[in-house]
Amino acid sequence: MKLHLEFRHLRTIKAIHDCGGLARAADRMNITQSALSHQVKNLEAQIGVELFVRRSKPMTLTPAGQRLLRLADQVLPQIEAVEQDFAGLKSGRTGRLHIAIECHACFEWLFPVLEQFRRAWPDVDVDIRPGLQFQALPALEKEDVDLVVSSDPEDLPGVEFAPLFDYEPVFLASAQHPLAAKPFVEAQDFAGQTLITYPVERPRLDVFSQLLTPARIEPAAIRQVELTAVILLLVASNRGISVLPDWVVREVRYNSDYVTRPLTESGVTRRLYAAVREADAAKPYMAHVLRLMRTEPLKLQRTEPA
Repeated sequence: MKLHLEFRHLRTIKAIHDCGGLARAADRMNITQSALSHQVKNLEAQIGVELFVRRSKPMTLTPAGQRLLRLADQVLPQIEAVEQDFAGLKSGRTGRLHIAIECHACFEWLFPVLEQFRRAWPDVDVDIRPGLQFQALPALEKEDVDLVVSSDPEDLPGVEFAPLFDYEPVFLASAQHPLAAKPFVEAQDFAGQTLITYPVERPRLDVFSQLLTPARIEPAAIRQVELTAVILLLVASNRGISVLPDWVVREVRYNSDYVTRPLTESGVTRRLYAAVREADAAKPYMAHVLRLMRTEPLKLQRTEPA
C-alpha cells in the first residue's frame, strides 16, 4: 500500500482531536462539516482502518489515529515555522546580513551600528567576516556574504557601491617624537621611521596607497599589529609612528601622550563604500543598515571628551 498523505490530512486529525468533534473542527478549519467528514472517510478508505471512534463523545482517536496525531505534532510545527520564515522573507522582516570588512579599523564603528541594527531587526541573521583572508568582492558575487565594506569601488555587474562617509587618515606619533613639532607630515618624513600598521596588504592601507607608494618612499621598518589598542600603546611608548582613520584617533587627539597631524598640508580624504548586490539593496533591513552606516560613524568622528 502506498500512502498519499498530505499536510491537510494531518491538520484535520489534529483539529478533530483538539476540538473533540467534527462541527467545531470544521469551524476552526473554515470548511463545512460535510467536507471535513468526507475528507476523513477518504483518508480512512486509503489507509484501510478507522481513525476515530465515532460512538464516543468527544470523538476519540483509534490507535491508527493516535499514530497520525503523533506525526502531526512532529511535522506541523516545522511546517508552520517554515511558513513564518517565508512570510518574513517576503515582507523583509527576516533575512541574512553577513558582512565582510576590507577596512581593518572599521570594527571601531561597525559594532555600534550592528548593536542598533539587531534591536530593530532581531530576526535577521548577522555575522562579520574580516575580508582579509579571502577575496571579499568575489564572495559577495557568489552570495557567500551580503555586504562588503571597502574604500576601493569596482565596476562589477549586479553589484552596487553605496557611499557611506568620508574620513581622514591621520598621522599619529608620541608627543616626544621629533615629527610632533611639524604642523603636517609628508611622504619623506616616513623615511627612516618604524611604521606600525594593521596586518593588511599595502594596497589596502591608506598610508601606502595615498602617500608612500606614489612617492616611492619606504619606511625603515614595518611592524604589524592586530589590535588598535596595541598600536596606540606602542605609539605612546615612542616605538614607532602610525596612520589611522580619524574615527580611531578621536580620543587621543586630546591626550597629551600623542599628537595627530594631517597627511600633507592639505590633508587626505577617503571615502568608504558598502558593496551590496543590486537585488538586495532595496530590502528594508539592508536599507536600514546602510542608513546606520552613514550616520553612526560620523558621531565618532565628531565626539569630543567631556
